[in-house]
Amino acid sequence: MDMGQKRDRIRYLVDVLNKASKAYYGEDREIMSNFEYDKLYDELEALEKECGMVLANSPTVKVGYQAVEELPKERHQSPMLSLDKTKERETLREWLKDKEGLLSWKLDGLTIVLTYNQGKLVKAVTRGNGEVGEVITGNARTFMNLPLEIPFKGELVLRGEAVIGYSDFNKINESMPESAEAYKNPRNLCSGSVRQLNSEITAQRRVKFFAFNLVSAEDTDFHNSKLKMFEFLSEQGFEVVEHYVVTAKDILERIEFFAQKIEGYDIPSDGLVLTYNDIEYGKSLGRTAKFPRDSIAFKWADDIKETSLKYVEWSASRTGLINPVAVFDSVELEGTSVSRASLHNLSIVEALELGEGDTLQVYKANMIIPQIAENLTRSNTLTIPDICPVCGGKLSVVQEKETKSLYCTNDDCAAKQIKSFAHFVSRDAINIEGLSEATLEKFVDMGFIREFADIYHLSDHREAITSMEGFGEKSFNNLMEKIEQSRKTTCAGFLSALGILNVGGANAKLICRHFNDDLNAIENATCEEIASIDHIGEVIASSLYDYMHDPAKKGMMDRILKELEIVKEENTNSLLSGKTFVITGSLEHFSSRNDLKDIIEKMGGKVSGSISAKTECLINNDINSASSKNKKAKELGIRIVSEDDFIKEYEIPV
Repeated sequence: MDMGQKRDRIRYLVDVLNKASKAYYGEDREIMSNFEYDKLYDELEALEKECGMVLANSPTVKVGYQAVEELPKERHQSPMLSLDKTKERETLREWLKDKEGLLSWKLDGLTIVLTYNQGKLVKAVTRGNGEVGEVITGNARTFMNLPLEIPFKGELVLRGEAVIGYSDFNKINESMPESAEAYKNPRNLCSGSVRQLNSEITAQRRVKFFAFNLVSAEDTDFHNSKLKMFEFLSEQGFEVVEHYVVTAKDILERIEFFAQKIEGYDIPSDGLVLTYNDIEYGKSLGRTAKFPRDSIAFKWADDIKETSLKYVEWSASRTGLINPVAVFDSVELEGTSVSRASLHNLSIVEALELGEGDTLQVYKANMIIPQIAENLTRSNTLTIPDICPVCGGKLSVVQEKETKSLYCTNDDCAAKQIKSFAHFVSRDAINIEGLSEATLEKFVDMGFIREFADIYHLSDHREAITSMEGFGEKSFNNLMEKIEQSRKTTCAGFLSALGILNVGGANAKLICRHFNDDLNAIENATCEEIASIDHIGEVIASSLYDYMHDPAKKGMMDRILKELEIVKEENTNSLLSGKTFVITGSLEHFSSRNDLKDIIEKMGGKVSGSISAKTECLINNDINSASSKNKKAKELGIRIVSEDDFIKEYEIPV
C-alpha cells in the first residue's frame, strides 16, 4: 500500500472498530469476534505508528475530557476576513479571467484555526469576530476525524470548518430534549457544541473538521500552488473540503456539478469558494478593508416561490415548547414538493404579521430547509393560542434576550412525557416494537396518547393513523399486532415499564422475585420490607413506596393494569440462584447475549457487564483469547467456560 492507501486504511479501521465497540458495549450485540477485533486493532496501531497519524476518535487513543469555567480568548496573528460574495455564476467566470482557480464547498459551520507543533495538536481557536477567538483545544481533541498526531514535525497552522452533518443533527434532535428549542439548524448546534465548557458534551455531538486553508507550514515549499497545499494537508491525515481545479472554460460546468450534488449532501453548505491556485498572484492583489482579493464566495441563488398560507399549526414538544409551523399550498422548490415550513418561535410569527390566506414567499435555505422569506400581504390576523394543543393547559410567553417563545405550563402535559412513554414500550419493559420516540411524539401531539393505558386504544384512531405519512394499513396492522402481543407481560416487565425512580429492569426483577411476582404484595409492602431485599436498600425502597402510595400514580397504574395480563416467570432451576455471570463473545445456541441473559435471570441468576471477585464464571466460547475480560477473569481466578459447558453444567434449556 502507498501512504495514501495506508491513511485510508487507518480511517476504515477506526470506523469499523468503533462500530464494533459500540455494538458490543452499548447495544449488547457482537458484529465481530474478539480475535478479529484484536487483529484489526493491532493493525491499526502499527499503521498509526508507521504513518505518524492518529485520529481523535481512534480506539487506540483515550481522550481525557476537560471542563473549564470559561473559554479563554486569544487574538489571531492575522485578521480572519470575510469573503466578497456573489449569487451570479457568470460573475465567478469573469472574476477568474485567464487564471487557474480552485473551486470548493463553502461549509456552513464554525471556522477553527489549528496549530500543530512536533506533530501534535497544541492549540485550536475559533474565528470569533475575526480579530479575537476562543481557545477550544480540549473540545477540538474530540472532533470525530481530526488528527491528534501528524507526520509533519514543524509548526503547522491551518484553518478549517467544524461541522455537524444533517444525519447526525437529526439524530441529536431526536435524542436530546433541549435541542428542539435550542438548535434550529446544524450550524447553531455545531457552534454550541464546539464552544461547550465541557468537552465530553462536544464529543457526543459527532463534530467533524474539514480543512480549507493552510496558513503556514514551517520550511515547506508548495511550489506556488494552493492545490499542493491541499494535497499536503491530505497527506497529514486531514479531511479537506471537496475541491476541483477550474478555468474560465469549465467553471460553469463544475458549479452545476456542485449544485446537483448538494441536494443529497450530508454536510451543511451555503455555497462555494473560488480562490486562485497561484499563491503569489493572489497575495499581490492585496485586500480591501473587508475582503481579501484572492478569493470570492458564491452563494446559491434562492429558488423563491409564492404561495398562500392555509394556517399555522402549533405543536407541543417534549420540553413544553410550542412550535409554530406554517402550512401553505404546495409548491415545487429545488425539485421537491413543499407545503410546510418551521416558524421557529413567537417572535418570528409576530414579525411576519401572518394571517390565513396571506401570500408568502418561500424558499429552501442552503437548498435544503424550507423557510419563509417574506409575507407580502401582512394581514396580521393570526390568533396566537393561549392553551396547549395537547393537554389544554395554559400557555405562557417566555422571553430570552430578543426571542419570545410559547411554553405549556402544565408539568403533567403528555407532550412532556415522551421519554417515559418510550421507556414504557422499550424492549426491557412492555416491549412494543414499532413505537419509536418520533412515532410516539406524533401520537401524543395528535391527542391519541395522554397516559400509558391510551396506547392500548390506538385502534380507535385507525383512520387518522393510516392517513399519516409513513403509516399505511400494513404498518398500522403490524403495530396493532405488536400491541396485542404486549398485553401479556411479567410482573418485573410491568414494574420496570412504569419508570419509577431508581427502579430499573434489574432492580424490578429482584423485587418481583422477592415477592413471588405478586403485584398486590408489592403495592402493600412497607418501605422497610422493600429495603430489606438484597441489593435494594432504602433509596430504591423509598422511591417504590412513594410511587405506590401516590393517588394519581396509583390510579394511572390501575388503568393500565386493566389492559394487561401479568404472568409469572418460572424459576425452572435453582443452580443459578444468587450467582452472577458475565457473557462475552459470539454465541452458537442463542441469537444474542440478551437472550441468554434473559434465561439466566429467569432461572434465578444475575448477569453483569464486568467481572469481579463475586462472578461465578465468564461465559466465552473463545477460552484462550487475549481479550480484556479473559485477562481480568484469570487475574481474579474466575473460571472461563464455553457455552456448551455452561449449558451442561447448569442444565440450561436450549
